[in-house]
Amino acid sequence: MARAASGRDDVFALLRRRWRDVTAGSGFDASAEPYRTRLAELGRTAARYRDTMAPAGASLWPGLAFPSFTATPERLRTMARAYALPGTGLTGDAGLAAAVASGIDHYRSRVYAAGAEATGNWWNWQIGVPRRLLDAAVLIGPHLTEREGGPLREAAEHFVPACLLRDYEGTSTGANRVDLCVVTLLRALVGSDPGGVALAASALSPVFPYVEEGDGFHRDGSFLQHTFVPYQGGYGAVLLSGLATLFAVLRGSPWEITDPRRQVVFDMVERSFAPFVHDGLCMDLVSGRGIGRRPYGDHDRGRRIALSMLLLGESASAAERARWRSTVKGWALRETCRPMLAAAGAEDLGAHARLAAVLEDDAVPAAAEPAGHRLLARSARAVHRRPGWCAGLSMASDRIGHYEHGNGENPRGWHTGSGMLHWWGRGHGDQYSDSFWATVDPYRLPGTTVSTKRLADGAGPAWGDTCPPVRWVGGATDGVYAAVGQHLNGFESTMRAFKSWFFLDDAVVCLGAGITADDGVPVETVVDNRRTGARLTVDEAAGWAHLEGHGGYVLPCASGLRTLRERRVAEGTRTGGPARDYTTLWFDHGVDPVSAGYLYLLLPGASLAATRSRAADPGRVRVLDNTARRQGVRVPSLGLTAVVFWDAGTVGGLAASAPCALLVRETGDGTATVTVSDPRRDLDTLTVTWDRPVTGVLDGHGVLTGATTGAGLTLVFDRPAAWGGDSVTVTVRLGGRSPGGR
Repeated sequence: MARAASGRDDVFALLRRRWRDVTAGSGFDASAEPYRTRLAELGRTAARYRDTMAPAGASLWPGLAFPSFTATPERLRTMARAYALPGTGLTGDAGLAAAVASGIDHYRSRVYAAGAEATGNWWNWQIGVPRRLLDAAVLIGPHLTEREGGPLREAAEHFVPACLLRDYEGTSTGANRVDLCVVTLLRALVGSDPGGVALAASALSPVFPYVEEGDGFHRDGSFLQHTFVPYQGGYGAVLLSGLATLFAVLRGSPWEITDPRRQVVFDMVERSFAPFVHDGLCMDLVSGRGIGRRPYGDHDRGRRIALSMLLLGESASAAERARWRSTVKGWALRETCRPMLAAAGAEDLGAHARLAAVLEDDAVPAAAEPAGHRLLARSARAVHRRPGWCAGLSMASDRIGHYEHGNGENPRGWHTGSGMLHWWGRGHGDQYSDSFWATVDPYRLPGTTVSTKRLADGAGPAWGDTCPPVRWVGGATDGVYAAVGQHLNGFESTMRAFKSWFFLDDAVVCLGAGITADDGVPVETVVDNRRTGARLTVDEAAGWAHLEGHGGYVLPCASGLRTLRERRVAEGTRTGGPARDYTTLWFDHGVDPVSAGYLYLLLPGASLAATRSRAADPGRVRVLDNTARRQGVRVPSLGLTAVVFWDAGTVGGLAASAPCALLVRETGDGTATVTVSDPRRDLDTLTVTWDRPVTGVLDGHGVLTGATTGAGLTLVFDRPAAWGGDSVTVTVRLGGRSPGGR
């Protein structure tokens, strides 16, 4: 028994040391910069907290009245880190550790006691407070006596009982489940409880499998939390960080996480997270209500994902680890708004050391931004990358909300799901970072079509439950180009519209049709709303506009274009708040329009001369149809024809028997690809025809049940609904010449 107890003590000593190394920091020379300076700062801060601690009935520090869910536990953890880390001047200081222990017990007895009423947000009681208190307890080790540690464990078990990890439902899913497992592990480390560690490890298993709806990872790479909200940048980043930490701490122990389904998480690094990180920032379209929390929050989220990838790589295969290190290095080198290495050094010394090692390793190549298109149908999101620019599209559907608000956050994000088109060119990594959400006109988000009906702050249900009833949201992509559509129901308005985007090499073709409303107010389509005071040139006669240093716009109906240059102050402030310059271009469809429409081309990064040239060459992109039944384009230079079929019909030599998205591309080697999807996810069968000589099918999808070739091509697909909105591609051998030519 003595040997068994000794062995258990050794295992838990190792786990506690692992926790310290992974979360507080390790792998650096405490005497070298920037570690020397940061550790000394940590020591001075901890000493100040120790010296000003004044336990009272309603506070632990003057000015931090209980419950002080964040500030008080965070100060205790800061003090514990100064005790545990080298070079702080307080390393191993018994007096500091004793102060932490007494502070934990004081807070626990007056706020976080077993049986206390859990008022306010549940998250504070189950995750926020216990994680910080237990983290501090682990770091000071034996200085927390059983008299102090026992009640702390009891309180944590009271608010996070084992039964909370039994069922995968409610608030115990996705990122929240991972956080609850972290709290359970910490409680077990404080009490050397093998059963608690085993529970923390085993309760992760429901996080790993793909889900068909709601919270978690979907097969197309979508990650949802709160059922209706794409959340790679918020809860997803928390989940990734938590799993990376748990994998690292438990690796090699009796409780190592070996569930084979954990491979889903590794796969999602490149399929779910990386597509939404651009040059070190994480796009706001997957960050829910957190988009306006603070300036440059998108860069903070991108950095968190990048650093989690490096830590998770230590538990992944060698090939995955190599790819992720290369990806992160590329992001860090291109991140100029908030240099990633410096920011990591201010937050997490261990993460700084891991990133510095990658940046200094000449054997790790810096990966470039990958060109191509990613369409995540299940979360109504799309990302398009070309050399020099990147665009992201956010839509709303019958299972993705228009926006999320909650806890007083993001009360004016109403129209972010109305087809908002974010885009970044070279040198514009801060376009949506520098107080954009605090100062932008929320009724004029770029790319959206909206009723200007005034809305209340926090309109609609909270937590993303703002889904419209429409199902036709998604599109078809061959991985290079895409045809994306949104049957739009305006948020809390009568406005309806059919919007489509065709993503090409140097442009996004934007079409709108059937725009109808009877709210008694104007309806607008916002061509763009850039946070800039750059020079704007508009040539209505020639049908183009150009924004210096940003890009161009081809506007065949430029006579209806409206423009505005303004300086906007943050909403809710008269003076003293941030103020930013904006340049807005929009179409005014008038009050209560009936079947209005629009057409424009967005040319990211285009010069004035290039914009003028594109406007003078209308044959380069030919609009085949722009109605409430079909929208389509042909790009002869690319051999591309793409159509959004809102209903069955024929356009441009392509026909579909039912609503679908269709993209055909002749590749120049005698073959062509036919890519199709069922965005509504309700078709039992679909027949597609192409008026083009075809001699044979070279590569068919498993759901292709019939094909006829010859003077034309007919493809019959069975059960497109089962694709879940994903695209399928068939490759064919061409015969003769296309009737319309290239």
